[in-house]
Amino acid sequence: MHFMRSHCCYDAVPTSCKLVVFDISLEIKKAFVALVANGVRAAPLWDSKTQSFVGMLTITDFINILHRYYRSPLVQIYEVEEHKIETWREVYLQGSFKPLVYISPSNSLFDAVYSLIKHKIHRLPVIEPVSGNVLHILTHKRILKFLHIFGSTIPKPRFLKKTVQELCVGTFRDVAVVPETAPVYAALEIFVDRRVSALPVVNDAGQVVGLYSRFDVIHLAAQKTYNNLDISVREALRQRTTCLEGVLTCYPHETMEDIIDRIAKEQVHRLVLVDENQYPRGIVSLSDILQALVLTPAGMGLTPRLRWDRAAWPPAPGSARPLPGIDRSSL
Repeated sequence: MHFMRSHCCYDAVPTSCKLVVFDISLEIKKAFVALVANGVRAAPLWDSKTQSFVGMLTITDFINILHRYYRSPLVQIYEVEEHKIETWREVYLQGSFKPLVYISPSNSLFDAVYSLIKHKIHRLPVIEPVSGNVLHILTHKRILKFLHIFGSTIPKPRFLKKTVQELCVGTFRDVAVVPETAPVYAALEIFVDRRVSALPVVNDAGQVVGLYSRFDVIHLAAQKTYNNLDISVREALRQRTTCLEGVLTCYPHETMEDIIDRIAKEQVHRLVLVDENQYPRGIVSLSDILQALVLTPAGMGLTPRLRWDRAAWPPAPGSARPLPGIDRSSL
């Protein structure tokens, strides 16, 4: 907690990174193809009329478009081919435009974690207040990597030695899964209805054999296969043109420290909790981990599920400011 309060968002910005910005007059199809081509998952949206950033285009938008307009493999999705981003925003938001959630580079990383979890978002633009320029897009993954690299010099809280089962960090009830034989459209329905970011893929016996995530869906745009969402999830995973994170698992008896190390090392967004027979028992995500490491110790648990030891943390929070000792090139 002290570590996160004493480091600002600018400390977590790399020396070099790729940032894609879309004008809302751009066609939807071109925008999603550009996301894939540039290897990014979201882009800030610029409104030339108001000369301001008005939102984010994410994979969730692509999923919502496909879910709303898909009919059958024989019917082309005109809305993907012809609509502009601003048209989709008007149709989907129907006038209920919410202000863009962003953060200043001088705000603390603690503030960033709080904003991500409070607003249930995965990407937080870092906007320079004077120029109005977007410097970076902060994510759970980026923040955990920063904490994993530069937090190694501070005392670790003792609860990290406890098992994930003891701490109850993650989702353990009513875990959403998708059969490998189910059509891709069924997975999209679960993404929309349950608002989850990934689905363990199970075989006929109910064992975990894969993971179908929101990011997998965006590759339908690159492959131009979004007009056929009747193919099975198994076939969609087989057709992936790039090697994505796949499925990594963890077990209830593993410690929280081991799980954090594995997620950081493998650079994935979640682990599927399984039993000894590979049946799904839960999901441990980056959001769950940051909640446990940062917000719950501060008494700000938005989903209080963690018992912890206050004596393990330094007491007083410091002021957030850019620290010259941080080497962002190693991030």
